[in-house]
Order: sequence, then structure tokens, then C-alpha cells
Amino acid sequence: MTDEDSNRRVFTLLKLAELGAHRRTAKISTEYLAQKLGASQQTASRYLIELDRVGFIKRTMTPDGSLIKITEMGIKELNRLYTTLRFLMEATYPPSVTLEGTVFSGLGEGAYYISKEPYRKGFIEKLGFDPFPGTLNLRLTTDYDIKTRNELEGYPAVEIAGFKSEGRTFGPVKCYPVIIQNKVKGALISALRSHYDASVLEIIAPANLRKALNLTDGHKAKVEVMTLP
Repeated sequence: MTDEDSNRRVFTLLKLAELGAHRRTAKISTEYLAQKLGASQQTASRYLIELDRVGFIKRTMTPDGSLIKITEMGIKELNRLYTTLRFLMEATYPPSVTLEGTVFSGLGEGAYYISKEPYRKGFIEKLGFDPFPGTLNLRLTTDYDIKTRNELEGYPAVEIAGFKSEGRTFGPVKCYPVIIQNKVKGALISALRSHYDASVLEIIAPANLRKALNLTDGHKAKVEVMTLP
């Protein structure tokens, strides 16, 4: 089932609920439902047939309309929508923010730091993946993206503890789960000691992102940053 199919089903269920079909059996004509949906009568009839087929409604045909009752399965689907909307409206932070930047070659230090065993163990333990030794670097160019990146600093993050090694101190790293190009899961890392400012994103992932996403310097890439509860 596609997202479009799922959205259509939920929207039709919502309109049926507005007509009371979640509380009682309601007599609803396809003509009237079509007006509610902003669709043709034929389309409304097709939607009802589909909802009946998947078990979201119980439908009985009569000469002057359909007797429709939303089933327990259909109520669960509406409750899922309610829970999602309630979370979105009451959450302290947005569930995600999207940033776009331009791929560029970094200073080459990503592989060095990521491969440090204490960091690597922390990434595996807290992010759930063993990162490819290197970062995908994106330069933000719009005021909107830079402002949004700065706002992330106020959001909860996964923190990888710092450590000492070879007479050096390696500071803690803040991580934000991300999805790159809507395809690959990874993390935006924000080191407390970094050569970059807020206009640059450093992304890690379990794969070489340049190869996995066919990216080269100058390409634009979108990163959806998932906020933590």
C-alpha cells in the first residue's frame, strides 16, 4: 500500500467519522460523501468499496443510501492519526527539520577522529551503526539553513563522551540522527572542538555517502534531522 492509498483511506474515514459513523451506523449516500470529499460520486463509491474490502467499515446497501459503521479496525486507524497529530501539536520540538547544503571536500580529519576506538565504540553503542571512516561535508548557504542549524544546538542530542589518548584530550561529540537524501540513515555530528562553524554539516553513516548517493563536490544534498523525544 502506498502513502497515497493510506492517506486516502484515512481522509475518507475522517469524513465518515464527521458524519457520526464512528459512533453509530449512519445512512450516507455516495453523492453526499462525494461532496464532503470534494470528489466525484464514482470516486466516493470506489473509496467506500475499498474501505469495506480492507475491513475499516461495515457497509450495507439500501435503495436510498449506504448504512455505514466504522469498524474497530477503522477506529484504530483514526486513533493512530489522533496520536500522531497530538504528538505534533504538543511536542516541545518539531519531529524533524530539513537542511540543504552543497557537498565539498573537507580537511581530511574526519577519518582520523571517527576511527578513534572510543568514538567508534560510542557511535556503535548509541547510534547503532559502525561509521564509515570519513564524513560527508555540506556547506549551508542560505540564512534559513544556517539559522535552523543553530537552533539544533538547543535540541536534545546523543552525546558521545570525550576521552584522553596519547597525551591529547578528545572532546565530547553531539550527534543528531539524520536521513540523507531520504535514503540513507546516519548522524550529524557536532564536535565541541571543530574547525568548522555552523555553516558546515559533518555527516557520518555506515556507508561511504559519496558513493552510495553518487555525490561529488558541488552537488546539493538534503538532510532530514530527526529530533529526540
